[in-house]
Amino acid sequence: MTQNLIRHDHGPDGVVLLTLDDPARSVNTMNPGYVEAMDNVLARLTADLDRVTGIILTSAKETFFAGGDLDTLIKADRAHLTEVAAGIATIKAQLRRLETLGRPVVAALNGSALGGGLELALACHHRIAVADPRIEFGFPEVTLGLLPGGGGVVRTVRLLGLPVALTQVLLKGQRHRPDRALALGLIDELVATPAELITRARQWITDNPQARQPWDTPGYRIPGGSPSTPALAATLPAYPANLRQQLKGAPYPAPHHILCAAVEGAAVDVDTAFTIEGQYFVDLACGQISTNMIQAFFFDLKAASSRGTAPERSGATGRPITRAAVLGAGMMGAGIAYVLAKAGVEVVLKDVSRAAAERGKAYSAKLLDQAVSRGRLTAAKRDAVLARILPTIDPADLAGVQLVIEAVFEDPALKQKVFAEIDGIVEPDSLLASNTSTLPITTLAEGVSRQPDFVGLHFFSPVDKMPLVEVIRGENTSAETVDRALDVVRLIRKTPIVVNDSRGFFTSRVIGTFNQEGVAMLAEGIPPASIEQASSQAGYPAPVLALMDELTLTLPRKIRNETRAAVEADGGTWTTHPADLVIDRMIDEFGRPGRAGGAGFYDYVDGQRSRLWPGLREHFSRPADPSRPADLGQSGADVPFEDLKERMLFIEAIESVKCLDEGVLTSVADANIGSILGIGYPGWTGGVLQYINQYQGGPAGFAARARELAGRYGDRFTPPRLLVALAEEGLRFQ
Repeated sequence: MTQNLIRHDHGPDGVVLLTLDDPARSVNTMNPGYVEAMDNVLARLTADLDRVTGIILTSAKETFFAGGDLDTLIKADRAHLTEVAAGIATIKAQLRRLETLGRPVVAALNGSALGGGLELALACHHRIAVADPRIEFGFPEVTLGLLPGGGGVVRTVRLLGLPVALTQVLLKGQRHRPDRALALGLIDELVATPAELITRARQWITDNPQARQPWDTPGYRIPGGSPSTPALAATLPAYPANLRQQLKGAPYPAPHHILCAAVEGAAVDVDTAFTIEGQYFVDLACGQISTNMIQAFFFDLKAASSRGTAPERSGATGRPITRAAVLGAGMMGAGIAYVLAKAGVEVVLKDVSRAAAERGKAYSAKLLDQAVSRGRLTAAKRDAVLARILPTIDPADLAGVQLVIEAVFEDPALKQKVFAEIDGIVEPDSLLASNTSTLPITTLAEGVSRQPDFVGLHFFSPVDKMPLVEVIRGENTSAETVDRALDVVRLIRKTPIVVNDSRGFFTSRVIGTFNQEGVAMLAEGIPPASIEQASSQAGYPAPVLALMDELTLTLPRKIRNETRAAVEADGGTWTTHPADLVIDRMIDEFGRPGRAGGAGFYDYVDGQRSRLWPGLREHFSRPADPSRPADLGQSGADVPFEDLKERMLFIEAIESVKCLDEGVLTSVADANIGSILGIGYPGWTGGVLQYINQYQGGPAGFAARARELAGRYGDRFTPPRLLVALAEEGLRFQ
């Protein structure tokens, strides 16, 4: 079977065509079978070298090569250091043998080459790709907490030079289309069709019989110089400083290790550089953070994205959506109209005034113009997308739509009114969806004549950039409707998670606890700058008080009042949160409702955030108690800085466990990927439930720490019963 992983065809002209084709997988990866097959191929090439004039590597798959073997890497930990080091050393040695065989080697790239695939291509002397805009080249390893360990760092630096390699390829894991890869120098040549690849590769071999890698050529120098080159040496100190500023203290070791491997490797010979790169790779691969990120961004993302695609799904007919309506042309409605139109759907964008509807379409025009100016879209395609959006105030224009997405103000009566208005106009089997972020879908469905066809589609702002959509199943939503909703999410190329109905669902409910915790810290007298720094160092993309300003302080108060009314109507008792008084004072006493109101936790100049409002220290902060131990005074108050970080991470994880226990969440994968892509839970954790799994001591260790936090800061940190049960049984969330 391993022999079939790389087919070996020796032509009469002496050119050996190696075709990558793993029979057990839909893509080629650097799994153990590949390693064995490559070893056999290299041995055969060496034995037959006198009859070999050149070598071509290509693939029988749609992609050239997908990358490393994540099934193996996710299992690596500190106990596997020696094993992982030996494995990556073997792969490096194989690629080094390939590029030093003494025969020209060409990569004929019929599809994407990412990660290990690009490393394999870079070990060839020439790279030819098909000029297909769907194809991508790059090293996304950093997004999985890793670095390119098969020689990718070393070869990229020696090919492009340190500045370009670091900023354009390695540190951010950019994926480049063929034309951009050609301009950068990752690819040497483009052809129009796959049929031309092999022909052109053979010709290059004929024209370059003595080909060798630049770094194996006498007198070779790295473009831009080595770290000791004066001009480069003068700028290198800025790289770690910039990296530190970008990461804001968050625990992401991969960018640091990439920078170290690149700079240190550029100062030595190529083989020593490979050794240095390998050491940094092993440290990452056997660390917990890469395990977390691989679990979330590969396995959990794959599970969420494949939801509802099985042939045995509930019975959805697969009816294509060609015409849709968006009710409400505000920022959310305009964004939804844009992504639908971009996906090829005709969109009727309805609002109560013609001016509002036109403004909604203008939003799409702005985004499309930006894409054209950046070379990502042609003017003709821009016009075609924009022509699909029809702004209107007339309900009759909705005739024939197969999908309706409501995106009006968060008022149940208003939402029910707009659905009643279009009832009988749209197709009788049209999918009906609400973009509500907090209101129960079952309640909203009471105003709809076809409740089984009604579902929640919760988009995130800005819609064009945020990759997640939360699909909410109401009590009467049919299984077919959920499947149809999933089809819509995939049509617009976003990732779906499916949750059951509840006030706030999963994402809004959980992010609310994060926001409240940050404000509760302010109520305790913790300096606001320390709160913001703690949320940044925990890895959140936006500091908590800044995020509150963006959402406006009136929104959580409105949600609080509605939730309290619902709880008390059901006979429950409402518990006041420590954050409530701060929010009320900010709105009522100080007149600072957030960015939209021109003032909040921050001051704003011309609509731009300028500084934390000095009044926060005056009205809420208090000095640290000098009698307390030093570690309890780091924040400026009597709270350890580590507690500040963990309180935010813990409170969201605890609320997520409650969602799982109550049946709001239906899978661990949805919880993890939904928390990262939807509400900014730090990616290094692997998501809310993976954070519990990976905490020191696992769920039991997390539960013990939660009890400690509950004793210090309140009962809201008390571990939920599901977590306690899991901890007692020594199990994990999976």
